[in-house]
Amino acid sequence: MASIVITPPYAKAGLQPPEQPATLSPVYIAFSEENGKKRRPAVIICPGGGYDYCSEREALPVAYRFAGYGVQAFVLQYSTYRKPFPMALLELAAAVDYVRAHSAELEVDPDRIAVCGFSAGGHLAASLAVHWNHAWLKEILGDGAAYRPNAQILCYPVLTAGAYTHQGSIENLIGTAPTEEQRAMVALEQQIDGDTPPAFLWHTSDDGCVSVRNSLDYMNGLALQGILFEAHIYPMGGHGLSLSDETTMSGPWHDNPACAPWFDSCIAWIRRGYQ
Repeated sequence: MASIVITPPYAKAGLQPPEQPATLSPVYIAFSEENGKKRRPAVIICPGGGYDYCSEREALPVAYRFAGYGVQAFVLQYSTYRKPFPMALLELAAAVDYVRAHSAELEVDPDRIAVCGFSAGGHLAASLAVHWNHAWLKEILGDGAAYRPNAQILCYPVLTAGAYTHQGSIENLIGTAPTEEQRAMVALEQQIDGDTPPAFLWHTSDDGCVSVRNSLDYMNGLALQGILFEAHIYPMGGHGLSLSDETTMSGPWHDNPACAPWFDSCIAWIRRGYQ
């Protein structure tokens, strides 16, 4: 299936449409009666790249891995490089809306759509998870039920805008001189509420690019609100591991057997209904 152009109502948010439109690339299996034709869980993948670009290593290879486990997968190529907040967020919301609206033809269970993000893509995925029910977003996009994610999968994510943030990602998102209100909007551990969907997180404790404190502070926020989550903190491996094996490595440092089990753990979590 060809990529789908995603066009949220940018003008309602006071934004100019990007020169390069956002696209959603499906990687899903059309199942037959032989192997159990039914609606299946879905995941919309947001690659990382510091809100500067979308990493190829965290895109289609991950989608194919999910598809091989019966999870219908979609890769969002969202707007990057100094595209102001909430442009990418609107694009992800529109992607969730598209998959839910076309769930029958895509063989997707409309109540089992997760957003998945790596690094800065994790910030984008979590942004929708925490903001989907907020009044300002509903004013732009309408009823939040259409674009609410049912779960969030966050892989070595950027989540905070404070002392432990990844400064480059936040500057690409809100500039170098943001207001306190802008900074609070993208400090996602501060935006969690009782309607935030369940989460699966993984990080490495020695990540020198995006501090593990991003995940730890977000986990604390989830716990305070009583939101279910599963988390895996691996002792070492650094940043940008993707699938953590030779499938997605750009160098030997990305082939880390200690972290590779994150994917099987995530599949088990999806199959348990995000519990």
